[in-house]
Amino acid sequence: MRLFLILAGIAAAVPAVALDPTLAERITTESERLAPKLIECRRWFHRHPELSNREHQTAAEIARRLRELGLEPRTGIAGTGVVVLVEGARPGPVVAWRSDIDALPIEEAVDVPWRSEAPGVMHACGHDVHLTIGLGTAELLAGMRDRFSGSVLFLFQPAEEGAPAGEKGGARLMLAEGVFDEERPRAVFGLHVMPTLEVGAVAWREGGIMAAADRFSITVRGRMTHGSTPHDGVDAVWVSSQLVGALQGIAAREVDARRPVVVSVGTLNAGNRFNIIAGEAELTGTVRTLDPGTRDQVEAAMGRIVDSVCAAHRAQCTLHYERLNPPVVNDAQLTSRAVASLEGVLGAAAVRQTEPIMAAEDFAELARVVPGFYFFLGVGNQAKGWTSYVHTPTFQPDEQSITVGVRAASALLLGELEADLTGP
Repeated sequence: MRLFLILAGIAAAVPAVALDPTLAERITTESERLAPKLIECRRWFHRHPELSNREHQTAAEIARRLRELGLEPRTGIAGTGVVVLVEGARPGPVVAWRSDIDALPIEEAVDVPWRSEAPGVMHACGHDVHLTIGLGTAELLAGMRDRFSGSVLFLFQPAEEGAPAGEKGGARLMLAEGVFDEERPRAVFGLHVMPTLEVGAVAWREGGIMAAADRFSITVRGRMTHGSTPHDGVDAVWVSSQLVGALQGIAAREVDARRPVVVSVGTLNAGNRFNIIAGEAELTGTVRTLDPGTRDQVEAAMGRIVDSVCAAHRAQCTLHYERLNPPVVNDAQLTSRAVASLEGVLGAAAVRQTEPIMAAEDFAELARVVPGFYFFLGVGNQAKGWTSYVHTPTFQPDEQSITVGVRAASALLLGELEADLTGP
């Protein structure tokens, strides 16, 4: 770790260098050649979605396609994960690309020939596009070994959407099982489809680009009584309503308005009959923040507010606060080099700076171990009406984005392998 920090310090003095135009041209040519195959690939995975930690057929097909390229994938990482190393012609550093592979419990409402064949399961978050870009980039680089020194480690990660209750999974489990131990990359890259961004464009941000995600549950214990005599009980519903309002005050009146924060109560369950004052209620919700200080502040404020509001209204309350994903933070120096590579292969007009979003991504776990760069890939097409957001049954990405994603990924990986971190 000490050596890594020294290298990171040296890298801070290294200016971004534009991608070699001949390399950019070759990447573009090869990605366009692969386009029909990759669209077919994405459609196969879209027809066969699988939920988190259950991606058995998905993982087997990924491994099969990698073996067809002459590569030697390792399977069974973090359950259903697949890892493969593409080595260049000469020794050098290692960089990593991560693709997530799981689907969501959503019934698809898009009527296309390649719609999901799994009832109630859909690639509604675009992970079929993500993993296809990973496969396409692996194929492109495997055919360009003569062009680079070093190696690219491809991670096909299960359970990004979260492991089922009682199970472990995702990026954290891959790390715990040593995915970076043998081949420790000096940088890790990844992307997420973005339907609010037109196909052909990508968007980036230095620093926090996606939020930390936390989960909370609050149990309110009052005293049940008849609905006609509320004074004889402690109304858990009424106390809960006071909590909902008070919790909104954290973002509105406690956190600096220049720091993004979301506190949302998603469920409130209480009572069993219209004329009975509920004796117990449960609230669940989520907190989203972009920096560690705000995250700490919100958690502390929630504890104080829950204790105080419940005490004021004669109820007993228990708060359970669970930190899920940290924020996705793009390393400053890596971002500078990455933007230069993206502009070199896509053109400056297609590479746009963006504001952060408050959704979360467990790519953040990887980027806490080594410098990371995560960006958004445009998959929207307003002219065709393909603008539905992710996690909806009508989500439909423009498949032309796959080629753009492969070009972007290849440029980022090769650009970083060519970067001279020793400075002038």
